[in-house]
Amino acid sequence: MIDQTAVENALNEVRPSLQADGGDVEFVSVDIDGVVKVKLQGACAGCPMSQYTLSQGIEKYLKKQIPEITKVEAV
Repeated sequence: MIDQTAVENALNEVRPSLQADGGDVEFVSVDIDGVVKVKLQGACAGCPMSQYTLSQGIEKYLKKQIPEITKVEAV
């Protein structure tokens, strides 16, 4: 099982770059299959590039930090 605190710590490391553009990310959950669910906030919530930010930014970084993560989904 993936440690929730490790996920939150990794999200805290990407948070400043999101906040610089008026957005943010909130950790929602992580399941037994390694799927992390997050909620995009602020400018990220309605941005047409949010899917790219999620997959190429947040997901890529989290998988690098915690290899057990299989996917990151926005809810």
